[in-house]
Order: sequence, then C-alpha cells, then structure tokens
Amino acid sequence: MVIELLKSHVSVRKYKDIPLSQKQVLDIVSAGQAAASSHFVQTYSVIHVTDEEKKKKLADLAKNPLQINGAGAVFVICMDYARLKKAASLLGRDIEFSLAENTIVGVTDAGLFAQNMVVAAESMGFGICYIGGVRNAPYEISELLELPYGVVPLYGLTIGVPDESNEVKPRLPVEAVIHENAYNKKKYEELIPQYDIQLKAYYQSRETNQKDTDWSESMTRFLENPRRENLGKFMSERGYKHR
Repeated sequence: MVIELLKSHVSVRKYKDIPLSQKQVLDIVSAGQAAASSHFVQTYSVIHVTDEEKKKKLADLAKNPLQINGAGAVFVICMDYARLKKAASLLGRDIEFSLAENTIVGVTDAGLFAQNMVVAAESMGFGICYIGGVRNAPYEISELLELPYGVVPLYGLTIGVPDESNEVKPRLPVEAVIHENAYNKKKYEELIPQYDIQLKAYYQSRETNQKDTDWSESMTRFLENPRRENLGKFMSERGYKHR
C-alpha cells in the first residue's frame, strides 16, 4: 500500500556494492517526470553522475563520501531555466526568470520531481538519501558538472540496495502541522515539549548514532547561525535576482 510505503521512509547512508541498471535509472527518472509541474514548465534537470572521478570530487565537495561513493546510483537534482531559455530562443524570443515567483516554481518543481523519484526507488526496494551538502560548494559543483547559466544544483540524491537497517524517525504529531481554518500557534506550547520527549527517547534508544538531544534543541542549534551565505550571490549570478 502506498501510504504504508511513504510512512516507512528512512534515510539510507550505507549501500551494498550493487549498481542500478540503466533501465532502473530510466524508470525512476521517468517516474520523477510524472510529478505535477506548475504551468507545466518542468523546471528541473537531473545529472546522473557515473564517472568515478567526478563522483569522488562530488563526494568531497558535498562532504558526503560514504553516501556518494558507495551508492548504486548518484544524482544531482537541479532547478533549470536554461532549457526554457533555449525553447524561447528557438522562437526568436527570451524569457524572464529572475523574479522570486520563478524561483519558488523552480524549487517546487524540482522537489516534486525528486520526491517522485524517491517513492519510485523505494517501491523497487532501494534505499535513498538526499544530500543537501551539494549546496556547500555551488560554484565548484556547477563547474564539475558543467551547469550553464540558469541552472542551480539544489541537492544530491543517492539510491542503492540498503546495507543497513534504520528505524523510522518520529515526525511531529499531525496536530502540530494541520490547522483548521486559521493558523493556531497556541497549541505549540503543549505539542512541542511532548514531541521533544518522544524524539529524545528515540535518539537515545536507536541502534546507531545515539545522541542526547531533542527536536527544539537540535533545530535551534541548526538555525541560530547563518549557513551557506554564498548561495544568494551564486543564485543571483545564475539569473535568480529575486526582484
């Protein structure tokens, strides 16, 4: 059942040495393309990194050698307006994609595309891991993958046969994310401390990577200082000026 598959998702960072076949890769990418797309612009591209030297460089730049070097298939998901610029140029025209609206559309399209790939891969018995570390080095990774103007690498995606078994991490209670008719922040006074207790117990009891923290503490620590401060400059240089 699809709902049970979705609820069983875990990040897999260690894979068996079994590459995906070309047919499996194409089936997964085709499933990604079946995702909804705002106004059908399809503002995404995916780089399938098969060259071993490039894969090692990508792993170093993204600071994720275990996942990337050991995966059965490695992808970089990109927001892509270069293809649309080309389509317009074939008509002797040009397009405008520097507005914030276009960035929201592009990131959303790429996210839906990637998540469809993930669900397809997991339905085939593979494990996956998103690699946000790709945004650690947008200039270097764009050069490595020869990404043109209008294309921004958003995250990596590794897929492979799992060589580890992980427990499903408890999410926020559904009551914390659903609001009826109007946003209700008062309920967080009760729900967040309850969730902190639940997640702390999970972190302390899981088989690997145990730690003594909770959601509020770990998220506050994660977000209280700026990260990847060069990303705005990079995106502006790629045409995303957010007017």
